[in-house]
Amino acid sequence: MRFLDAAAYTADQAWDALGLAEIQDATVRLHWTDEPYVWHVNDGAEVFVVLDGAVDMHHRGPAGEVLVEHLRPGRICIAGPGDEHVAHPAPVARVLVVEHKGSV
Repeated sequence: MRFLDAAAYTADQAWDALGLAEIQDATVRLHWTDEPYVWHVNDGAEVFVVLDGAVDMHHRGPAGEVLVEHLRPGRICIAGPGDEHVAHPAPVARVLVVEHKGSV
């Protein structure tokens, strides 16, 4: 059994991750970041939970417009396959991500 304090986790560079578990074909990782990620589309579902700090999740709306949802600790984002998005920390965040193994 492992226990860790997510608020104490840091990394050498933005979006480095600490692998926490693999559940069948999914990974559970704790990310630390102080920089935006890149616009991307996952090949499967993604569950994104802000544990510490805040994240502005930019995503494409139905007409291609850019929408922004402000995520604070406890707010969960579920991205489905084909949902184009990019996370911007505000200003630093620790995020738990569950996604298909090998996803971008």
